[in-house]
Amino acid sequence: MGTVDTVEIRVDRERCVGAGMCALTAPDVFDQDGEDGRVLVLDARPAGGRSAAARQAAGFCPAGVITLLAGDAVLAGDAGDDGTPG
Repeated sequence: MGTVDTVEIRVDRERCVGAGMCALTAPDVFDQDGEDGRVLVLDARPAGGRSAAARQAAGFCPAGVITLLAGDAVLAGDAGDDGTPG
């Protein structure tokens, strides 16, 4: 598979444990909710370097709540999430 420049991000906020690895790894793509600490998606379709950082963040997520899609292909995460975009 070649390099993917743009991905679509989906998260399952209900399963998020608020560890913050996503926001630390890809701060231009993810943040944490000030109320409950759960993941917030700042850029649901990151490109270039942001796409690479998002993929890394998905891999670091201890709850596995971040899914990255490129077309019909699941690049990282759980394809069975609820698809909430942030």
